[in-house]
Amino acid sequence: MMKRGLAAMAAAMMAACTPAAEQAAAPAVQIYAMQCGNIAFTDTDAFADDGSLAGVARNLVDPCFLIRHPDGDLMWDMGFPDAVAEMPNGLQVMGATVTMPVTLASQLQQLNLTPADIEFISVSHSHGDHVGNAGLFAPTATWIVDADERAHMFRDEARADAQGWPLVAPLENAQTILIEGDARHDVFGDGSVTIIQAPGHTPGHTVLLVRTANSGNVLLTGDMWHLAESRERRLVPRFNVDRAQTLASMERVETIAAEENARIIRQHVAEDIEALPRFPEALN
Repeated sequence: MMKRGLAAMAAAMMAACTPAAEQAAAPAVQIYAMQCGNIAFTDTDAFADDGSLAGVARNLVDPCFLIRHPDGDLMWDMGFPDAVAEMPNGLQVMGATVTMPVTLASQLQQLNLTPADIEFISVSHSHGDHVGNAGLFAPTATWIVDADERAHMFRDEARADAQGWPLVAPLENAQTILIEGDARHDVFGDGSVTIIQAPGHTPGHTVLLVRTANSGNVLLTGDMWHLAESRERRLVPRFNVDRAQTLASMERVETIAAEENARIIRQHVAEDIEALPRFPEALN
């Protein structure tokens, strides 16, 4: 934290000598896209309730995102558990095979970080491919979560899920900031990193708007769209909790993207992730 404080002091001294127009520029935010799993589906029927994907095979990616800000770090989505990397035949889930070529913890090490160094964590939603490594961060990080999503995560049905419950359980007693009502949450208080509600996939699904100084605005959209064609065709997965909410959230996210001139990242779509700088390089 002392290191952060010195950096902030240095930034303030530089700002005092900088023209006002330059001081108003976005802070030096960096987005690191990290490998947190690959998912090979032989049938993606579940991702469209109109039956149009029945029998269609597809490979999805499962990234985690480290958002580095002068005032702290945010881990957005935490992928599958690092333990999957040790499974010789991968993990079987939803009729798919999940493999992990590298762990999240080892990628943090490449940046000279440990999970204990991360100040904030948040997930687009509480499915296992997004909360898998929560146990690495929950003891020390502050968890930012939509109030409806937290209630959904700790309902009786979730507690009875032998496979999913151990992934979310570490978050139950984590230091927590609840996002109430329909409000957006400004993570660092300067508008550079904002959590925005977009329910429907789950009751408290959210997306993340990140403003970078050199690469413009970016929207990390969680499970708003799983496949490349899902966005254009407005495909709604069979397992979403509310179809009408899902479609309304799709429209809301498109509106935000247009208003903010933001680049949409469909988090499970390989072409979107591959277009970002290859880790350990960052978008800034």
